[in-house]
Amino acid sequence: MRNPLDPAKLNAAMEDVHRAGMPGLFAEVRDGDEVWRGAAGVADVATGRPVTADMRHRVGSITKTFTVAAVLQQVERGQIGLDTPIGRYLPKLVPGERGDAITVRMLINHTSGLAEYLPYAYPSLKGFPPFADTRPASLDDHRLTRFHSTELIEMGVTAPPAGAPGGTPGLYSNTNYLLLGALLEHVTGTPAEQFITRNVIERAGLRDTELPTTPYVDGPHSQMYEAWFGMIDPPRDYSVHDMSWVGPAASLISTVADLNRFFGMLLAGEIVSPSSLAQMMQRTVPVVSQEGKTIAYGLGLYPMEAAGQSTFWGHGGTVWGAGALAMIRADGQRQMAVAVNLQRWHRLDSSGTPQLHPIDDALAALYRVAMYG
Repeated sequence: MRNPLDPAKLNAAMEDVHRAGMPGLFAEVRDGDEVWRGAAGVADVATGRPVTADMRHRVGSITKTFTVAAVLQQVERGQIGLDTPIGRYLPKLVPGERGDAITVRMLINHTSGLAEYLPYAYPSLKGFPPFADTRPASLDDHRLTRFHSTELIEMGVTAPPAGAPGGTPGLYSNTNYLLLGALLEHVTGTPAEQFITRNVIERAGLRDTELPTTPYVDGPHSQMYEAWFGMIDPPRDYSVHDMSWVGPAASLISTVADLNRFFGMLLAGEIVSPSSLAQMMQRTVPVVSQEGKTIAYGLGLYPMEAAGQSTFWGHGGTVWGAGALAMIRADGQRQMAVAVNLQRWHRLDSSGTPQLHPIDDALAALYRVAMYG
């Protein structure tokens, strides 16, 4: 049964998220030719400047879908083999037995067993994954630090392995995606960010989407507030930050309209071939996210579904202070992209586990209205 867009319900659901404690959020929902855009709350808590639906925003790990699209284009051209060991391409970055055992597919679906480099790049996060053993000082220390991807990759590769190559559940690790960036540069002779820009972002006609080269977000945008589980109180703005710490894993700047356009074209077979798209959506594997939740992960896409409802495919993302989620129904007809300007709003309980917050329930309700009406 088709559930047309209900602007009143969408607006009310957005306001509920704001009332639950989110400073500001904005979204676009599409149903066929119908388009709804909305915003609630403020872009700047000091001035009260409102958020608007056309703002540019850091969208975090949604970047991964763009990177995978570029890799799969090279698979289609015969330049990369999905089941070829990464050591054949990058023996200096992943040497020895692990280079022979870890395939390109394992990097994409997070079953490589490679550790996350973040706790090594950001010293105050060295206690991660237990959040209670971390402190946010490094977020300020590295605001303008320019990291080189090879040094970050080395941190992840030399750290104790998170698991055996190909083992499940996999562990979500940005090390995998920096290696995919290095792989793209190796086979194309072009820096990964430039290649993704030319062959994915420009190919999709995304006018407000970029992989940034400076710490700033150009154009209309919100402040981006990080709470780090109540350790930054009040939450601090991190909208100015050098994103070389995540590069082709999570540095993308976009708009909700551009995200919906991209995922619509992707599922229509206009970014990668239908056979590549099938690879992205088939053979999902269990992967433990950085929040400790197990998700089904494909190749740069994962599904969301509710009992008795249609399956949606897409990706979410967070960086310091900013988050986004973009999802599209498998038939391509219904889409949503939502952006929020506060992260890690949860407090930790006595065991160090993030506690549920009213924002969580309000966001879940917004997603249900956006996806299912």
